[in-house]
Amino acid sequence: MKNNNDTSSISFTAHYTGYVWHRYGLSGKSFVTTQGHTYYTLLRPFECVARRLLGTDIKTTLLQRHYLIDRELDALIARHPDLQIVELACGLSPRGHRFTQKHAGITYIETDLPGMVARKRPLLTGLGSLSARHRVITCNILDLGTTDSLEAVIARECNPERPLVVITEGLVNYFELATISSMWQRLAALLKGFPLGIYLTDVYPEVEGHRFAGIIKASNQLLRTASRSRFMLHFSSDHSMQSHFLAQGFAQTTVFNPDHEETGAPAARGGAIVRVILAQA
Repeated sequence: MKNNNDTSSISFTAHYTGYVWHRYGLSGKSFVTTQGHTYYTLLRPFECVARRLLGTDIKTTLLQRHYLIDRELDALIARHPDLQIVELACGLSPRGHRFTQKHAGITYIETDLPGMVARKRPLLTGLGSLSARHRVITCNILDLGTTDSLEAVIARECNPERPLVVITEGLVNYFELATISSMWQRLAALLKGFPLGIYLTDVYPEVEGHRFAGIIKASNQLLRTASRSRFMLHFSSDHSMQSHFLAQGFAQTTVFNPDHEETGAPAARGGAIVRVILAQA
């Protein structure tokens, strides 16, 4: 019987994104998969066309969101050296390895579905990265009342006396807004149990007002087909994002537009099509 909470079909993007991180110096060869290299090669012609027509491409948006999340996480660690970080649906992200090597006082917990955990754990073991303060465990954000649920993982793995940041990257837009909003409500409630509770995520908004809206929608449809999933665009404006997160139980919300932020990531000539949100419970 098919498990309706199994979203592993989106791992196509995990492989592709993992290769992008390596290609742009954010991770080592250990994070590269054959699938990722294949997807990267196949998409190169489309990326070239996108850069010419849109002034941006998939790689640009990936780097923009990754650099922005890294920047905000670095700033939080500077203020809270004992920070706990939980990255949900971590995929082949190198962030856990990079940040635990860089910051001796943090705890970093990477989570994903069983298949990715089985791939990621030996990868990090080979790098000598796993320890009491860097762990990889199974978690399904859609589960309720199981040992792999968001609530069970936070209760079991995190110290309620230390600040906590939860990260999702490249995840939100694969779900209907109502579905992911339910998870946000649960997460906001959980984060309130910590001295500081922060959620960092990327979101791809609707593109009706973008000068290249038609082409972006066509590219979105291509991604849906390639990943065998529904990649949906949420929110009509930065203000609507902020209001929605407040309505889910977060006390403060900041929306970052890569067009207006200094991160070292490449700029999008036609305007950024991704946002990063920092929501405090």
